Amino acid sequence: MQNLVQEFDLYRQKMNSKILDSDNLVLKRLFSLDTQTYSNGALDTKTKEMLGLVASMVLRCDDCVKYHLKKCYEEQITKEQIFEVFAVANIVGGTIVIPHTRRAVEFWEELEKNE
Repeated sequence: MQNLVQEFDLYRQKMNSKILDSDNLVLKRLFSLDTQTYSNGALDTKTKEMLGLVASMVLRCDDCVKYHLKKCYEEQITKEQIFEVFAVANIVGGTIVIPHTRRAVEFWEELEKNE
């Protein structure tokens, strides 16, 4: 049985492949730009991923939240730091973000189980 992280990864890989296999130049450039945006620059990747997580939570995109949570986990952001990110997202986004925070906590716990 797959857990939430495995399901998310498999679906994302499958669908990204289909999108990129369409050979659409605009979509390929968009994907490339997204990758480049989160690389080290004046801000490090850790900071950018936390910013991406806040924005995703405020925009209420659960897929994006999962993506950035996984990246944050890979960047060794601590659970304490993640909960501060959640706090910022909830202050900025309001109480509508609480359900997304619940699902984010559930996904983070799955990431911790996969260690």
